[in-house]
Amino acid sequence: MFDKATYVCRRAKLKELVKSGIIILFGNNESPCNCPANGYSPFRQDSSFLYYFGLNRDGLVGVIDVDNDTETLIGNDIDIEDIVWFGSVDSVHDMAESVGVSNSAPMKALKTICNEAIKLKRRIHFLPPYRFDIKLQIFNLLGIHPVQQKESASIDLIKAVVKMRSTKEQQEIEELERAAEIGYMMHTTAMRLVKPGLTEKYVAGQVDGIAYSYGAMPSFPTIFSQHGEIMHGNPSMAELESGRLVLCDCGGETINNYCSDNTRTFPVNGKFTQRQLEIYSIVEECHDYVLDVARPGVKYMDVHFAVCRLMTERLKELGLMKGDVDEAVAAGAHAMFLPHGLGHMMGMDVHDMESFDQINVGFDEETRPRLDQFGTNCLRMGRRLEEGFVVTDEPGIYFIPALIDDWKKSGHCAEFLNFDKLETYKDFGGIRIEDDVLITKDGCRFIGEKRIPYHPKDVEAFMAENK
Repeated sequence: MFDKATYVCRRAKLKELVKSGIIILFGNNESPCNCPANGYSPFRQDSSFLYYFGLNRDGLVGVIDVDNDTETLIGNDIDIEDIVWFGSVDSVHDMAESVGVSNSAPMKALKTICNEAIKLKRRIHFLPPYRFDIKLQIFNLLGIHPVQQKESASIDLIKAVVKMRSTKEQQEIEELERAAEIGYMMHTTAMRLVKPGLTEKYVAGQVDGIAYSYGAMPSFPTIFSQHGEIMHGNPSMAELESGRLVLCDCGGETINNYCSDNTRTFPVNGKFTQRQLEIYSIVEECHDYVLDVARPGVKYMDVHFAVCRLMTERLKELGLMKGDVDEAVAAGAHAMFLPHGLGHMMGMDVHDMESFDQINVGFDEETRPRLDQFGTNCLRMGRRLEEGFVVTDEPGIYFIPALIDDWKKSGHCAEFLNFDKLETYKDFGGIRIEDDVLITKDGCRFIGEKRIPYHPKDVEAFMAENK
């Protein structure tokens, strides 16, 4: 938790932005793993509820009456049986007081509040729910069927929360720096451990252990795979092989639930081959180029396409692409190698505020992704950057056999792609380099005091010195 004044000020600002009605912010409930008494651990609170109320206990709901300028924390106090198994916690009244909320009430009061608001035809604002228990709760409270709730969610509330959470306060930046420290330890642990014969799952398990040891949890399920061409490759029982690259995409989450998200790709045996270096150096150059061009007022979509043009130029030099660079990028030919966007918002969620729909988070009226074009339809962030934004910088080059076969068969972008040479890269895998970037007054900088090695010589030196 931050100090009480933080949450008081945030809720006051939210009321100003939403202007009228009743705001209901649902906290999360315990989520069962395989039976009701066996929940996923650790408990993860809803990020927006945390942002405005700062309370990390299940079964809570925050109600903000904008018109009457009142706030109420809703929740049931635990009973003696809960105390026996889980220990004592503060009462709902005391929790409310700790974050500057003057009123508290048991959960049954929420139905009364909603019924009264409906009777008076007052607007009830809620965010798009993503858990089915909350969807059922909204159905019981407001009579809105779960399939209609996304469309019924308040766009005014969504815009207000996005506006506030997008720009990070100094104390949030400090939390993100702490998350970066955890991420550094996770990635360097992987680099120290990796060697032929170990399984992907073993190394990933050790990496996850770092996150649990120094923070709350991994900020997302760790990606650790020799098949780097699979965007979200889960670690398997496959043994690491000398001569192959392994891609590690992971991050840590602080006790206050702020995230890091980094990716490194490195050789299992600690030494890049010449062919690996040729592709790796392109990704490295694209990754570093973002530091030169990302700044307040620049559209991140423009940064993305600038990176795509640079990548296309370099792939042409290797003979993998051909033709006019601008025409190739406009046609989407680069998506053969980079089928995702350059990055996404970062904060309390690793894909910050993803549940609100990326069109509301990463874009605005002047920036909209082309939903009809492969690759471009996967952009998560395109809007103009502002000081205090935190975004990821994660270019990659992937050789996906099924995609190569599909485009070759259909002749898609054949005027820009050398399919004969692409055939020889089907066993390559993929490379991604990712860091978290803070937009500053005049430009941008990476988050994290310690830089996880990514320049080839630094990677090889680190792996050689730490075996």
